[in-house]
Amino acid sequence: RRRVAAARSLGAGAPRRAAIVRDFRRAWQAKDVDALVKLLDPSIVAVADGGGRAMASPVPVRGREAVAEFLVRLAGLAGRLDLLERTVNGQLGLVAMKGGNVLTVYAFDIDDDHIQRIWAIRNPDKLRPWAS
Repeated sequence: RRRVAAARSLGAGAPRRAAIVRDFRRAWQAKDVDALVKLLDPSIVAVADGGGRAMASPVPVRGREAVAEFLVRLAGLAGRLDLLERTVNGQLGLVAMKGGNVLTVYAFDIDDDHIQRIWAIRNPDKLRPWAS
């Protein structure tokens, strides 16, 4: 418990985390690669969990340019999504919805002023709690 608390205390504070997630959401919806790159840590890793039941990248995407470009391509393929700010694992995250259906839940690991890791949960079994 002490290690978890210490690790959380080293990251960005809740207000700063929230601002970063909001800036990320706006940049992603605008498909602004440059704005996304500025929010991402150079060593960022984006991981998706489809659980074999939903489409997801089979390998992690690494590096801020690669992640930003991947996200913009994803936004183009997905079409109009509602990205809602919700608490995910005790921190601000995003829930992607389309037509009232939850498609993906995004959690972020943020340190200082950059997103270091993105977890995209796409496995329908893990999305059930978000559907209500």
